[in-house]
Amino acid sequence: MIPLEQGETRLVRWDLSVQCKELTEEVYGDTDIFCRFIDQKREALGADFCWGGYDELRDIYARSAVFGEGGRQEEPRRLHLGVDVWGAAGTPVLAVYEGIVHSKAMHNDLGNYGAVIILQHQYGEQLFYTLYGHLSWDSVHRIAVGERVETGRVIGALGDPSENGGWPPHLHFQCMLDMEEYSGDYPGVCKLSERERYLNNCPDPLLMLGW
Repeated sequence: MIPLEQGETRLVRWDLSVQCKELTEEVYGDTDIFCRFIDQKREALGADFCWGGYDELRDIYARSAVFGEGGRQEEPRRLHLGVDVWGAAGTPVLAVYEGIVHSKAMHNDLGNYGAVIILQHQYGEQLFYTLYGHLSWDSVHRIAVGERVETGRVIGALGDPSENGGWPPHLHFQCMLDMEEYSGDYPGVCKLSERERYLNNCPDPLLMLGW
């Protein structure tokens, strides 16, 4: 996931759900303000990294049409399906489990993944997948589809807003049991009405991370 030096790295859990009243539309609607907000919050918490977000209902996706406008005829996507780790751009990203590179892609539109890498793994008879989103562009150019990856290998780095979909630097980490014919992509946010279906396919990443 990210390099954690035992006893030194300060890792703090943080709620960015609709309950976080200080994260207003004025904040998340402007990338520069949003970045300063995240940096100031990490500093105030004395954290190198803030993390959280699985099964979290968030307003922040209203910043992008990628997640739907929420008009009368359409329910917007607002439920987060992975874990976010907020930190400094350029932070190395490590493979959590051995496998092969299933796919990779660039999604440049505002609010999307930016650079994303998806790994395929096998545990006994079970195939599963892990998604690493909001990486640097360089990350996807340095790794090849089909390439074998060992646990703990550096597979990329956190991208800055110009390359990660316009977000404050962070990693979106997500597990999927079935890719459902997606390649280089899989929804990281779903409609609340689809919560049960998506959570059944996207188990809690903390089961892998052990945090």
